[in-house]
Order: sequence, then structure tokens, then C-alpha cells
Amino acid sequence: MSAPTATKATEVRLAARPHGKPTPADFSIVDTDLPVPADGQVLVRNLVISVDPYMRGRMSDAKSYAEPYQVGKVMHGGAIGEVVESTVDSLKPGDVVLHGLGWRTHAVVDAAQAVKVDPDAAPITAYLGVLGMTGLTAYAGLLDVAEFKPGDTVFVSGAAGAVGSEVGQLAKLKGAKRVIGSAGSAEKVRWLTEELGFDAAFNYKDGPIAEQLRAAAPDGIDVYFDNVGGEHLEAAIDSLNLHGRIAVCGMISLYNATEPAPAPRNLTQIIAKRFTMRGLLVTDHFARQQDFLAEVAPLVREGKLKYSETVVDGIRNAPQAFLDLLDGANTGKMLVRVGD
Repeated sequence: MSAPTATKATEVRLAARPHGKPTPADFSIVDTDLPVPADGQVLVRNLVISVDPYMRGRMSDAKSYAEPYQVGKVMHGGAIGEVVESTVDSLKPGDVVLHGLGWRTHAVVDAAQAVKVDPDAAPITAYLGVLGMTGLTAYAGLLDVAEFKPGDTVFVSGAAGAVGSEVGQLAKLKGAKRVIGSAGSAEKVRWLTEELGFDAAFNYKDGPIAEQLRAAAPDGIDVYFDNVGGEHLEAAIDSLNLHGRIAVCGMISLYNATEPAPAPRNLTQIIAKRFTMRGLLVTDHFARQQDFLAEVAPLVREGKLKYSETVVDGIRNAPQAFLDLLDGANTGKMLVRVGD
């Protein structure tokens, strides 16, 4: 066992359950003693942590697919870190691992829950994004949930985000007739069309979404990959072709709502159009992990599938990074580089 050099750790804890949009007051940042691993555990110094939209749901105590964060307790999420102390033979100090105890500088992780990754095969941040759960969400969501077929016209909302940007590129690489994305700024729209190869994109703030989507997809859409919900979902239903498919990955436009949203008001079209609409949780698709990596890792390595990261420095800035994420300030994956 090697002795860690640090003696203190820093944690980001949930201070209060937000009502509506979270604020900095809903978080607390606490310095604490460095944790000590027990048998079967490793002490990891986190290098990079992921902040993700789903975390907003876990800040509330509403019943959901995942346990809510506990008030007064450290939050958690995906992280990449370096083993600094180990009680097991399978992991040694210096190994880089992927695990689920982010939102802190140091974490005691059960060895069985730490996945060793190769920092020479890809940048370590890729294991949290394009080659991690983000990428698997895009891959399984498009191919398995939305049942994409070559020749489909695909619409992706939140297309400049980590998942949406990968969905659109995968659709193009797999023979989509047309790929359309929505985003929240002219700069993001340019990135989608000029860098990622989307056939069309629009800024949802520029006008009614339904009108902009009809203009971008005059022949309708076959697949809608939903990251936003609300008005986007309603517009997609309006443009959906017969037997279209909707994969619902997220509904970020509703996460801070304090009252139920009225949209989609046109859901009765499910009868006439006979479309299907399915929810998507990446945890249902871990069996696809090897297929995903075998297909996507070479695309990333060869530059055929591009990705972007928005990186914020310092664990104490993690709450603001999360708030910025909810406001759409990121392009691609939002990450926090933990620092010492």
C-alpha cells in the first residue's frame, strides 16, 4: 500500500432540495478528513467528474428510477480518478479507474465497482463522455429504442449536448437520409452543421419550434430523439411520419418546472400516425457495451465521430457547472476537472 500525500478531502453535498430551478444555496462544500479504504476497497483521487442533467431529478425526493440524493450527504455521479491506496491485488496505486462516486476530491470505492481504463488508449475524459455512458446512451437509444433504419430522417433536440451530438453523427454515419438538430445558440447551430455534418439545424429561440422543424424537414421525420420534451416533443409529433419512432432520453425543459406542463397537446396523433414512443435508460442496455465500443471507438480514433467537452476547473465550481448545464451553457459533455 502506498501512503496518500493529501490529508483532507473536499465534498459537494446537497444542502437543500430545490423548488424549481436550483441555486448555489442548494449545495454545500465541505472539507473533511481523507477517507480510509477497508478490505476490498481502494482510495481514489478523482481527476475529472461528470455533471449530467439527470442529477436534477435526484435532487428531489420524488419517486423515480434512482434513489434521490440525501440532504446533508455528498452527491455522486460518474468520475475518473487515480488509485492512491489499495487493499486488493487487482488494482494498484497509479491505476486509472472509472467509478460512480464523483462530486468529491477523494472517494473510497469498492474494488468491484471500479473499472480500470487505459489512459493511453483515449483521453481519460472520453470514458465519461463519448466512450462512456453518454456514448452508450446515444448508441442504444438510436439503434435499439428508436429502431433507426438507413434512409430515416432523424430529428434530435438538445443536439449540441453530449448525447445529442453523438446521436446525430451516428445517424449520419449509418445512412440517415437527413439529420436535423435543435440547439440554443447560433454558435451551436453552426457547430452542428459545419463541424458535425448535420444536414440542418435551428436555434429554438429564434421562433416557433414547429415552424422551424417543418422548414428543416419538409418531408417529415421518421425518428425523434428527445432530450428536451415540452414544445420540442409537440413539434416532433406534428412532423412525425406514419409509423415514426420517438426515443425519450430526457426532458430538460421540464426539470425545473413547478407545475405540470401542458405539452404535448397533440398526443392524440399517436392513433392516426401509429407512432411509438419509448423511454430510454442506459442501465437497460449494458449488454450492448462491447458492441458499442467495438463500433464507436474506432470512429472516434479516426476522427469520423467528433466530440466536444466543456471543462470547468475546481471541485468548488462543480455546483455552478451544474447550474450552467441546466441553462445550456455547455457544448458537448460538461465536466469538472477536480484539481488537487
